[in-house]
Amino acid sequence: MSSAAAAPGRRERTKAQNRRAILDAACEVFIEMGYDAASIRDVVRRTELASGTFYNYFPDKASVFHAVLEERTQELRRRLRAVRQRETTLDAVVLEGFRVYFSFIVEDRPLFELLRRNAGTVQTMFDTPALEAGIVELFEDLSTLAQRKQLAPTIDLDYLSAAMGGVAFELGIRLVEQPVPEVERTARFAGELFLGGIARMTGEEEFGV
Repeated sequence: MSSAAAAPGRRERTKAQNRRAILDAACEVFIEMGYDAASIRDVVRRTELASGTFYNYFPDKASVFHAVLEERTQELRRRLRAVRQRETTLDAVVLEGFRVYFSFIVEDRPLFELLRRNAGTVQTMFDTPALEAGIVELFEDLSTLAQRKQLAPTIDLDYLSAAMGGVAFELGIRLVEQPVPEVERTARFAGELFLGGIARMTGEEEFGV
């Protein structure tokens, strides 16, 4: 392989390594210092990069925080889709979905600490691409349930997916603030809240809730 052909490959690897270093450093800084107290300089100091290199990858502090949050929630979204697509009844989809969500938050220590240290900041960023994507995926999976007659056509799936996502998010913030996080209690509360509401709106006899 010629040096000219190898050069682009090296550049891409270097770019990927630099971005990785920034994301890892940013996650550490946001956990230790909190978003408000942290600065871009604090992030760069945790790497071996020149200060100006940061701006080749992220325009500001908010963008790198969004990137960290999105990366930390990718596996969560994958697991949620897997359980929702595996289960075939409304009860199981709702209850197991909440159980997976809250269990993951507690088990993934970087995400757990990131949320606990930056709860207020994350709450103001609910419309970030990572969180919005999760709501869109939930909407799609609820639509599949509706096609299987597990949800009545009168249920507004846009409202339902937004409400479920919002409740999961808010309860998740409260969960990580507990001295001993009660995953099962939180999942049951959220699940029964929505199953009871759906039953009231659609009728228990027809949809078996």
